[in-house]
Amino acid sequence: MGFIGGAWTPNIIWYLSHGPRRFSELKDDLKSIAPKVLSDKLKKMESDGVIERMVKNTNPPTVEYSLTNLGLEFKPVLEAIVDVGHKLKTSKRS
Repeated sequence: MGFIGGAWTPNIIWYLSHGPRRFSELKDDLKSIAPKVLSDKLKKMESDGVIERMVKNTNPPTVEYSLTNLGLEFKPVLEAIVDVGHKLKTSKRS
């Protein structure tokens, strides 16, 4: 719970659960995150084995982040949290 309870970790996993993303795409997805914070989070998640950083041989080089098999295990957890959130939102309208 400590890992997924971080301020940005669930959001990063959520966006990466839809496929690989570049740093700039993640920055656009997470509008209020500072670039240094995003960079630090990605490094930590990579060292934890949750995401993978892949440098593509393009000119200039392109870096993409994706979930590892371990990271993909978080996807159903986040989907369940989103589902409960939608139910709570709907029940407040009734």
